[in-house]
Amino acid sequence: MRKTHLGMVGGVVAATLSFSMIPATAADAPGLVPKSSWSSGKSEITIGLEAPMTGVFAVLGISQSNSLQVVADQINAVGGIGGAQIKIKALDDGLNPVKAVANAKEFAGDPNINMVVGPSISGFYAAAAPLYEAAKVVNCQPAVSALNFADYTYGFRSQDYYKDTISAVFAELEKRGVVSLGLVYEAGSTGQAFNDYMTQIAPLYKIAYLGWQRVSSTATSHNVEMSNFINAGAVWISSNAFGALTAKAAKNLNYKGLVVGGSGLQNNAFQEAGGLDFVGTLMGAPNYQYPVRDRSTWKPGYKLHTETIIARYGENVGAISGAKSPKGTAIAADCLYAYAVAANKAKSFDSAKVVAAMGSLDIPASMTPSGVRIHPGPEHNFYQQDGISVYQWKHDAKGWYTIELTKGVIKVVAATKAKKGDACKKTGVKAKDTKGKSLVCKKIRGTLRYQ
Repeated sequence: MRKTHLGMVGGVVAATLSFSMIPATAADAPGLVPKSSWSSGKSEITIGLEAPMTGVFAVLGISQSNSLQVVADQINAVGGIGGAQIKIKALDDGLNPVKAVANAKEFAGDPNINMVVGPSISGFYAAAAPLYEAAKVVNCQPAVSALNFADYTYGFRSQDYYKDTISAVFAELEKRGVVSLGLVYEAGSTGQAFNDYMTQIAPLYKIAYLGWQRVSSTATSHNVEMSNFINAGAVWISSNAFGALTAKAAKNLNYKGLVVGGSGLQNNAFQEAGGLDFVGTLMGAPNYQYPVRDRSTWKPGYKLHTETIIARYGENVGAISGAKSPKGTAIAADCLYAYAVAANKAKSFDSAKVVAAMGSLDIPASMTPSGVRIHPGPEHNFYQQDGISVYQWKHDAKGWYTIELTKGVIKVVAATKAKKGDACKKTGVKAKDTKGKSLVCKKIRGTLRYQ
């Protein structure tokens, strides 16, 4: 039996920005391309992109740029946002954290920038976010899985929240009878967040958490770190370029368990590193229908976006594995799509009004470029638990493809004490009141409260 692997690449809104300013609807219905009938009085607006456009992870920045441009062109063709044509301005950081923060500072200080996408990687964003907050710049992050976006007024996440993804994957591991797991991840705040949460929830899934092996950005081999988990039932690896080295180490060491992780495993680098040993990999991610063979299942917005990307920019093709991926990333497209819907809803480019409108959005999965329902709420996460799926990578004579295994299946960590009506941060989280009565976090008129 071929061995299998599972892997992972990568302040609450103030009262003055209350969601009651712009009421949420049962489902905003902007269509596949947002249109508006209001006039902003502007001829052009600029969306900034801060990303690695060169270097080892350039594929991310280029994919983000392509997807933003596709959405911009589609909206511009039907009149823009409030009559303003959208222009994309990209700044390259080469995956250098110092350059990333410098670029973010440049965007934050530019009054002509309406929204910024990036920087990528949680640690980079943690350093850049205070600049955006101080300048009141709306920003959207399609490559930041850690951090709590309820802490930001102007920041939104169009990426799967790491807690949701870990929980979804752990549920699949429990179903498969996996009883032990280790983490191989680069040192830093994101790895620490993963380590802390896995320590907390592993017992809920009857999994023994074996700890965190830290890798450095300069390491060219992860054999030593991987060898510490050679007998583990599963190993979780990073979503970015570092994780591909761990996948390669798993292959080199003839690891028999599962290499597990999240949405970054869409990157062909993992098939390139692991070869056919990567067959069977499980990936927790928002909707990623491209490798699913039955394209009749593709949601309309996702189909439109992905087919436009392929027609205009083509596909990434692994030189060794032949694995393919579109040269775009739909979760980045969601950033500009949601911004356009919010600005149309607010009939304004004022940051406070756009933030309030964006937080109240509820757009069905059939319309969004990602094919995932967008409903940020106070958490400022575009996608919630119901938007996370677990996929399995497979390979046959026709090449690489995936099947969808589960969707929205997770357990939640119970809070200690609360009372009915208290604010909470995630739908489905459980708590108990002082008398031991169970409470559940629910969205009530646009806010999250224990009920």
